[in-house]
Amino acid sequence: MLAAFFKLGLTSFGGPVAHLGYFRTEFVERRRWLDDRSYSDLVALCQFLPGPASSQVGMALGLGRAGWLGALAAWAGFTLPSAVALILFAFGVAEWSGLASSSVVHGLKVVAVAVVAQAVMGMAKSLCPDRLRAGLAVSAALAVLAVPTALGQVAVIALGGLVGRFAVRVDQLQPATHRDYGVSKTVGATLLVLFGVLLIGLPAFAAATGSMVASAIAVFYKAGALVFGGGHVVLPLIQSGVVPTGWVSNDTFLAGYGAAQAVPGPLFTFAAYLGAAMHAPLGGWVGGFTLLLAMFLPAFLLVAGALPFWETIRQRGGVQQAMGGVNAAVVGVLVAALYDPVWTSAIHTKADFGLSLAAFGLLVFGRVSPVVVVAAAAVVAGALQL
Repeated sequence: MLAAFFKLGLTSFGGPVAHLGYFRTEFVERRRWLDDRSYSDLVALCQFLPGPASSQVGMALGLGRAGWLGALAAWAGFTLPSAVALILFAFGVAEWSGLASSSVVHGLKVVAVAVVAQAVMGMAKSLCPDRLRAGLAVSAALAVLAVPTALGQVAVIALGGLVGRFAVRVDQLQPATHRDYGVSKTVGATLLVLFGVLLIGLPAFAAATGSMVASAIAVFYKAGALVFGGGHVVLPLIQSGVVPTGWVSNDTFLAGYGAAQAVPGPLFTFAAYLGAAMHAPLGGWVGGFTLLLAMFLPAFLLVAGALPFWETIRQRGGVQQAMGGVNAAVVGVLVAALYDPVWTSAIHTKADFGLSLAAFGLLVFGRVSPVVVVAAAAVVAGALQL
């Protein structure tokens, strides 16, 4: 179990859609742990929930195969390679003070513009198929630019769900037989309640104690709990929580985000980099793994808690409509993040724009691997001293 997911954690480049393809090849076709119908049903659940969809699929696969320890092994194997690589990168940024502002790291920030732009374009195409949802996305972007705080982003997503509940039209899903993952409805309900308690309780505890550690855990737990649409959407939620507070500088933040494009596995391991890059009492390995766990904990609670209730939940038309509005609002949040902080912090000259445009063309039209594009941008920026 651990070895199978560790291999995928070392080799799964290309984002969550590619990860799901790797999982299907390994666990449906090669190992035959489940059939195509069960796998598709599981993917539908994890796309429906907030959090890192590919990691949640991996957790559920491990849970169905070997119980709770299987879920832990699946998560650890798939997540640790990229998390360790990003923590080591954070040590490099801390050791060499000029690294965060070097031309090579500036290249990582520039290519982040292309990566986020590609994500915006792809998500808009699939999540905003009509005028209403396109309008929701534009309105959400304007609102987040006007109120650039974590609270503003959460409010926009909530309002998107409310509008979607009463205005979005979606096709009714066909009933399907759901696979048993060994989680009872009682245990599932307990996990969902715990998810909600932590979502509300962690910020309250942090405010009451004034603890920097508790505050950071609350920020990353909330980001992991409220992010719909893939890892790129976590960018604005975390940025508004860690940069204005001074926990990391904006240059350090964007350098790590650029580096995260070059490692395999889930983009949510960006949390490990930030935890390692922070000052005491966080920082280093302890900080990296603490915030990594805080980011992924809500994903585990949600997927394990929802599995026993999945078919009932997904057939409710109101839930599907609300999710349509939420997803459209998420596109708007990411559009706002594309401008600030990604564009404003990286694009200062015509050369910056040209390098970002070239990276975008390679990603979208050339279909070149993000790993190759990120590496090339860093090399070009270093050579040209951008």
